[in-house]
Amino acid sequence: MKKKFSLNWIGSKQPRKQRKYVKNAPLNILKNFIRANLSKELRQKLGKRNVGVRKGDAVKIVRGQFKGTLGKIEKVWLKRSKVYVDTVTLPKRDGSKRFYPLSTSNLQVTELVLEDKKRKKVLERK
Repeated sequence: MKKKFSLNWIGSKQPRKQRKYVKNAPLNILKNFIRANLSKELRQKLGKRNVGVRKGDAVKIVRGQFKGTLGKIEKVWLKRSKVYVDTVTLPKRDGSKRFYPLSTSNLQVTELVLEDKKRKKVLERK
């Protein structure tokens, strides 16, 4: 395990190797980790269970302290595998607000942004 990252890596039971794989993965592989479940209506409509999230998608938070909150994705941070939702903020001492980072495993996509032609193609293919 001397290389920082290898595409030929199949898997390991060891958590340290799993963490190393995720930490050193390039952005084109990290984007595969930023996926969230679809709502029941979208699952039936698209025939898919989950989809990669993107700025502008409407989501519902299904776990954590903000459970039940609806909002739109403001920012996706690939390096940290975190998503920022516009309605989920924490107050700072100076009175301003900052976004709270969320994991995509705690989100459910309720509405998709379909302005991108490539994304439409990906959703249409089986």
